[in-house]
Amino acid sequence: MSQVIEVTDATFSSEVAGATKPVLVDYWADWCAPCKQLSPIIEEIAAAHSDKMTFAKVDTNTNQQLAASQGIMSLPTIQIWQDGQIVKSVQGGKTKRALLKLIDEFIS
Repeated sequence: MSQVIEVTDATFSSEVAGATKPVLVDYWADWCAPCKQLSPIIEEIAAAHSDKMTFAKVDTNTNQQLAASQGIMSLPTIQIWQDGQIVKSVQGGKTKRALLKLIDEFIS
């Protein structure tokens, strides 16, 4: 079973903004090649660190209102949320090492 939750327009505020632990949000689309490369890396990291951080993904094709409200202009975009606020945001494909460095302060 996946450790990454699917977040929608309807569930974003409770699952991400209202979360008690940090949340990594992956904004993706099925036509985005870098998104497809990033997905298994996030799954792997989530399997190892879901006790310290929540991992979520947002399909921007079906949740266009959410993507627009978050100012998502390129895919993939990864946001880190903590205490209801965006604390980090990066765009483009990332390696496993780069993602671990991005979330290190939240999982250590």
